[in-house]
Amino acid sequence: MRIAVDAMGGDFAPHEIVLGSFSAATDFGCDVVLVGDRDRLARELASLDPGSHGADDRKATGRGRLSIVHASQVVPMDEHHPAEALRHYRDSSILVACGLVAGGEADAVVSAGNTGAAFAGALLRIKRIPGIDRPAIGTVFPTVSGACFLIDAGANVDPRPHHLLSFGLMGDLYAKRVLGIKNPRVALLSNGEEEGKGNELVYEAFHLLKSSRLNFIGNIEGKDIPLGGADVVVTDGFTGNVVLKLAEGLGGAIISMLKEGIESGVLTRLGGLLMMPALKTLKKKMDYAEYGGAPLLGVNGVVIIAHGRSRARAVRNSIKVAVDAVTARVVEEIRDGVAGLPEPAPRGEFMKPGDTAW
Repeated sequence: MRIAVDAMGGDFAPHEIVLGSFSAATDFGCDVVLVGDRDRLARELASLDPGSHGADDRKATGRGRLSIVHASQVVPMDEHHPAEALRHYRDSSILVACGLVAGGEADAVVSAGNTGAAFAGALLRIKRIPGIDRPAIGTVFPTVSGACFLIDAGANVDPRPHHLLSFGLMGDLYAKRVLGIKNPRVALLSNGEEEGKGNELVYEAFHLLKSSRLNFIGNIEGKDIPLGGADVVVTDGFTGNVVLKLAEGLGGAIISMLKEGIESGVLTRLGGLLMMPALKTLKKKMDYAEYGGAPLLGVNGVVIIAHGRSRARAVRNSIKVAVDAVTARVVEEIRDGVAGLPEPAPRGEFMKPGDTAW
């Protein structure tokens, strides 16, 4: 299996990207293609072996191998119009990496670079799965009972109801194939559990999901997500991204407040020592680096979008997510599953509860 990695994308590229890729190739036995500036990447590869002198385009880890494909440009992390910018970055690392997947030279692409550029590059080079007109970003969200899959986490800020139905389908298939959940409980994020709650988008999407073959359990409120109220949570990209970033910030704040409280006195420090194993477990559960990257579902290839602040461990785990998605044949499953989706209703027409959606 070959994984193309955008080695120039991310706040700590290329050093941390190369370290994480080396770790992944060693641990998972996959071949990793580092895409980016050949000279810089060759120096990074050479530095992995203290006894090595000079630069080389290839390195074996004992299991997988690392190689380099040159790309002369990088889309800046602060680029606010990435789709438009790609016209000027035709030899960017993300476009070249996506091109490897599109050409069958790699099985998946991983990028910690500009999210918008990764999204646009995937659409431009790898294309959509026929029948999916709005790919979505899914992410594993920690809960008290394990994890749930949140989709969309930021790709579509203004989707239509039938898009949310396709998000539910893709999330259901991902939960089954990758997370190993036999019959995922699919819920729709809303401001109340009752049927009829929510805005027009939620109202229409509710009835589409309810009349589908998914194990749809109804609406879910934000407070019930971390309590394990559903296995797949469907929402629009704007709301999903807010939920994700709120959870990330809240997790960090909770850890900081606990640390401050523990260090406030002698007795609390002693108690903190006893609680240390539990606190370490909590911190690990809330660390995005543990879960790796987020799959971009709905494109005709495996695309994993990692956090821009990813260091080596997060990069390694993002490549593991890519390996798992390829092994589970997620793209093929979605391609087969989407064949049964209904034609979208015209905008503004409500789906009646008795109508058959899928």
